[in-house]
Amino acid sequence: MSSVFIPKALRQRITEQAHRSCGYCLTTELLIGAPMEVDHIIPVARGGRTEENNLWLACSLCNQHKSARVVAPDPLTDEIVPLFNPRQQQWSDHFAWSTDFERIIGQSAIGRATVLALQLNRPLLVRSRRVWVMAGLHPPKE
Repeated sequence: MSSVFIPKALRQRITEQAHRSCGYCLTTELLIGAPMEVDHIIPVARGGRTEENNLWLACSLCNQHKSARVVAPDPLTDEIVPLFNPRQQQWSDHFAWSTDFERIIGQSAIGRATVLALQLNRPLLVRSRRVWVMAGLHPPKE
């Protein structure tokens, strides 16, 4: 998470583009009852700029786990690969839902690395997804 000032109009555009959802775990603001954070896809600490093409929404925990990372190892091959970029890449090209819709499965090296690095299947989130599925609120649309 960055302490960089994000102008209100820019934050609003990013929020609308991201459909008020985390670009990584796809959780919505409505389900968690809190606003998303603006994520610097290339973190400020790595020279990323506060401009629209480098910003997307992330829930606080995905943003916290991402931190200043831009790459992570693919757990299948140990190859270092870039993390998923929700602004430039399609979620469904890199991820799928488990049959019960509780877990995110990495479908590519980028997907697998991102699932592991951002802990997209952290236990509390998996339990929450189970409840959301039962309530008919999950899985979200991409």
